[in-house]
Amino acid sequence: MSKRIRILGCNVDALTMEETINKVKEFINSKECVQHVVVNAGKINLIQSNHELRKLINDCPLINADGQSVVWASKFLKKPLPERVTGIDLFLNLVEVSAEYGYKLYFFGAKQEVVEKVVNIFQKKYPDLKVAGYRNGYFKEEESEQIAIDIRNSGADILFVAFSSPKKEFWINKYMSIMKVPFAMGVGGSFDVVAGVTKRAPLWMQKMGLEWFYRFIQEPRRMWKRYIIGNFKFCKLVLKSKFGNGEKL
Repeated sequence: MSKRIRILGCNVDALTMEETINKVKEFINSKECVQHVVVNAGKINLIQSNHELRKLINDCPLINADGQSVVWASKFLKKPLPERVTGIDLFLNLVEVSAEYGYKLYFFGAKQEVVEKVVNIFQKKYPDLKVAGYRNGYFKEEESEQIAIDIRNSGADILFVAFSSPKKEFWINKYMSIMKVPFAMGVGGSFDVVAGVTKRAPLWMQKMGLEWFYRFIQEPRRMWKRYIIGNFKFCKLVLKSKFGNGEKL
């Protein structure tokens, strides 16, 4: 059992990247049906009022800290997490591991040309990679059940869902019992990054926890509320938990 901490009302597993990958292998080998989530400052802000999302996240068997701000907050609150385990880095590592261990992958989300490019890129990089299937992320809600059936019939071991939050969390949770895939995770905009549609922050910015700032300067009009106001709200939550009276968050 991994050590699980609770920070600002959210459960997070105190795992390194290597430990997380080993847990995923265990889930696949045991044929469990596991939903994975990552949390960042924005998602923790959201669960303060969205109690359905809070329950969904906290009930997941594997929860990683995607945002460096969550790792910093954990140390400030004396519940230190060992490191940041980003969704995109876990995604890339699991593709590599799958090529080595023969796990079958299903890619779901983004535009059709993007998901096709992602599959082609990975198959060129890993010739032994087994792709169970893929499809774009544009569909009507009434199509969801058939999509879930198709994923189950594909025999996929791992499902990557490239939607925005919290849509991807709710969709996976709702259809997990139909898909019966051993491991499912949301990867947000990772397909776009792999396909070269969007750029990820330079490594030095990632290490300093400034990926949010890189995204902000790329799209300041669209991102200012999420990052400027959102980061301020997150800092207030951390300070309230540290110094506020009464029960800790």
